[in-house]
Amino acid sequence: MPVGKRMKKYFLTGLVVLGPLGLTLLVVQWVVGMMDRLILTLLPDALHPSTLFGRYIPGFGVIGTILLVFLVGMLTANFFGRTLVSLSEQLMGRIPLIRGIYGLFRQVTDTIFSKDKGGFRKVVLIEYPRRGIWSVGFVTGSTEGELSRVTPHRLLNVFVPTTPVPTSGFYVLLPEEDVIELQMTVDEAFKLIVSGGMVVPPDRGASAS
Repeated sequence: MPVGKRMKKYFLTGLVVLGPLGLTLLVVQWVVGMMDRLILTLLPDALHPSTLFGRYIPGFGVIGTILLVFLVGMLTANFFGRTLVSLSEQLMGRIPLIRGIYGLFRQVTDTIFSKDKGGFRKVVLIEYPRRGIWSVGFVTGSTEGELSRVTPHRLLNVFVPTTPVPTSGFYVLLPEEDVIELQMTVDEAFKLIVSGGMVVPPDRGASAS
């Protein structure tokens, strides 16, 4: 093999190995830095790591966030904590702009972490945005209330994420018979969507048969 082609091969191989690793480290560094800045702005100067230990400690915000979540969970587990949470929710509900934002995030959180609801736990294949074009989506539940009353079919709520940023997408309502349930996991479906179809999960149905 000529030296030029060999060098090109080595370079591309190194890029394939170091590319995902470098991007992962950049994302982790960004998240840790953001959490550090957030926690440090909330702490008084006397409790800053630079004051307590004489130097900046990377990742202090991650540790502080974990401890804060754990502490809030402990406080909420008793009557006094639940009372404080209830009062704070009532206060949020009285502020016009904050009320809508808080209510939206609260409903999304309850849906994701509720044991009685199947939000984002089922991967499906649907014909969207028109017949003959297929998209991967996530079932977030079945349609209830007025939407269920005025439609002749039992509808499913399906979230269709966009590529390569799956945090945005489209909310569609489809008849249950038009939805094909897939055996791939939610994590595998996200990898498929983010990669634009380049990372394809294994076919579990074929191996089972």
